[in-house]
Amino acid sequence: MSQAKRPLDSAGDDASASKRLNAGKSASSAPTKQTSLLDWAIKPKAPAATIASDNTTATTDASSSTETEESSSASSSKPRPDILQGLPGDKKALLKLEQETIDPTWLRALQSEFTKPYFIELKKFLMKEEISGQKIFPPRADIYSWSRFTPLPLVRVVILGQDPYHGDGQAHGLCFSVKKPVRPPPSLLNMFKLLEKDVPGFQIPDHGYLESWARQGVLMVNAAMTVRAHQANSHKGRGWEKLLDAVIKIVSDQRRNVVFLMWGKDAQNRGTLVDKKKHLVLQSVHPSPLSAHRGFFDCNHFSKANKYLEEHGQKPINWNSLIDDKS
Repeated sequence: MSQAKRPLDSAGDDASASKRLNAGKSASSAPTKQTSLLDWAIKPKAPAATIASDNTTATTDASSSTETEESSSASSSKPRPDILQGLPGDKKALLKLEQETIDPTWLRALQSEFTKPYFIELKKFLMKEEISGQKIFPPRADIYSWSRFTPLPLVRVVILGQDPYHGDGQAHGLCFSVKKPVRPPPSLLNMFKLLEKDVPGFQIPDHGYLESWARQGVLMVNAAMTVRAHQANSHKGRGWEKLLDAVIKIVSDQRRNVVFLMWGKDAQNRGTLVDKKKHLVLQSVHPSPLSAHRGFFDCNHFSKANKYLEEHGQKPINWNSLIDDKS
């Protein structure tokens, strides 16, 4: 497969910060003595504390948001679905991660996707990647963190990414975001530059961890949700894009007055999945340094998103919440 390079957001730009992270401990390492794919799939890959095995994570995420009552009610009023019920053993093994780590509201909404042939083939591919010794980002427990930080009833803004960062310690399941103390990559820095110009009082933070946005209802998800270490776009076209299409369609169908920020051609092509009578779609070039100068810094998407939310009776996103993040 031909590998497209994305050097501008690669680990090389953040090498000094990445070295401060013990990234090897957070990323899943491939098994060395497994007798079969089934054995590998059912072996635990993350401590129980890091995954959502019930409604607790979704409810906790919702309690810190501006739509606490709505999200908490939706997350807890229905039991967590069992997507493994009635499946043969090999498929149960393949879908164990989804059952254990996806927020219940998203698990319920996406349930039919997980048994479709494209998704089963995707999971088989990922399993073989790790068994063969490939290092995959983000760590397995973080692949679906976007769902836990932003349960479906909480979604008010959607930001679409392309490929997870492929450097050590960077990707953690939210597009454009990196965990502390990794320095913000160039695309995220350009987003901060736009915010500084677009949103009065915005201060550029000294980190690139966007959890506080996610907890306010900003759904940040990549088109490809995994990547091989140091190989950009290495999991592109394997099936993740179909799951993202389903995510967008679900938000369009089940939510109202959501703002979709679609930056770059790939994201803009998904605009057809959104009901524009119910939602606002804002399009621009990608914030990458390769394209941002062609109009991104003048798009004012962050202030336009808040204006739309307020016009439809919702609280605006506090984009400046990052400066107060002391985690």
